[in-house]
Amino acid sequence: MRYITYTFWAIVGICLIVLGLANRQVVSLKALPDGLAALIGVSPTISMPLFMVIFIGVALGLLIGFVWEWIREHKHRAAAARARREAQKLEREVGRLKAEKHDGKDDVLALLE
Repeated sequence: MRYITYTFWAIVGICLIVLGLANRQVVSLKALPDGLAALIGVSPTISMPLFMVIFIGVALGLLIGFVWEWIREHKHRAAAARARREAQKLEREVGRLKAEKHDGKDDVLALLE
């Protein structure tokens, strides 16, 4: 199974290298459309290779997806924490009740019950 994982990541790496080599031309990214930039008076523009734009877009998409899922699963994590606290509380209560039931009795007889 480990070799399948290594093979998969090797193929992904090769695909990313080929994508980077095929898209080396420099592109200009504008943060605002020309009309809005003229109205505000600023025109933030950055130049970078196209493959960097693609990789940054994919990374931002993954980051947004991870954060979205983390927020969405909050109710499940909270329910699991409540269940864990309840189980610990019940375990303590069972231990206390066993101690009360066998208080003052012979230890061997208490084990047999």
